[in-house]
Amino acid sequence: MQIVTDSGTDTGLTPEQAGELKVHINPLVVTLGGITYHEGVDLEPEAFYPMLEAAEDELPTTSQPAVGTLVELYRELARTDPEILSIHISSGLSGTYNAALSAAEQVPEANVTVVDTKTLSAAAGWQVLHAARAAAAGWSRDHILEMLDTLSRSCESLYTLKELRYLIHGGRISHMKGLLASMLNIKPIIGVDTRSGIYVQRGQARSFKNALRSLVDEMEDLVGRTGQLRVQVLHAFNPQGADELQQLISDRFECRWLPNRHISLVLGAHTGPSMVGAAFAPEAVMASFGLDSG
Repeated sequence: MQIVTDSGTDTGLTPEQAGELKVHINPLVVTLGGITYHEGVDLEPEAFYPMLEAAEDELPTTSQPAVGTLVELYRELARTDPEILSIHISSGLSGTYNAALSAAEQVPEANVTVVDTKTLSAAAGWQVLHAARAAAAGWSRDHILEMLDTLSRSCESLYTLKELRYLIHGGRISHMKGLLASMLNIKPIIGVDTRSGIYVQRGQARSFKNALRSLVDEMEDLVGRTGQLRVQVLHAFNPQGADELQQLISDRFECRWLPNRHISLVLGAHTGPSMVGAAFAPEAVMASFGLDSG
């Protein structure tokens, strides 16, 4: 069995690790300044965010992989192994899942199962990593899908940011509501609903430091204080904010930490460079499958 995903799942795999696990990462696309880039192929965070800040009023646009690109990938993979799990960021936030469904219909020689993670970034990446390790261990497709359903319901994501213009531009927050929040200097705490896979506002604060504290409060509301958490702090281009958030989380919870990392550039294009957040889940759930994703 082979695994296909998109760069928005933030697996953190090196090309060598992806090859060993038979994970094929399809790049998402961002266009800025009239130039189109493929994430992880011809654009990295160190180059993208200075370009984004310098663009001023010319904000980026993003797009999912073309159906034809996925068709070609499925056909190529089917030549060596027709069993394919295609695992993608939430259909409530991206058209990638639907593009994968369309592509799968055009490749009858492959047995493609398309999975909607109902989330994004590291929380989605954990599903990809678990699926790849389960496939390598010889799990059946149905057993893997049951596990992914459990992970989808158990893994949470929260983030906050300093400026709202990127969310407004990308349609992730309504124009009027976003303008009002900007005028009032409100910093939202945003999560991904694990049932619908869409963004939900879980709180707000009037300063970025208070927003980080409120984010940790929301973590406690979602998972409580009992038991160890598996946590990964992510940021767009704000390592200082990421360090501050990690310290606040460690003061509150017993954690198994995964390395801090940048979020997908395509996701960061909709949040701006200041974004920081965390993916988290009960360690007991993550460890219960006997698959080390850490």
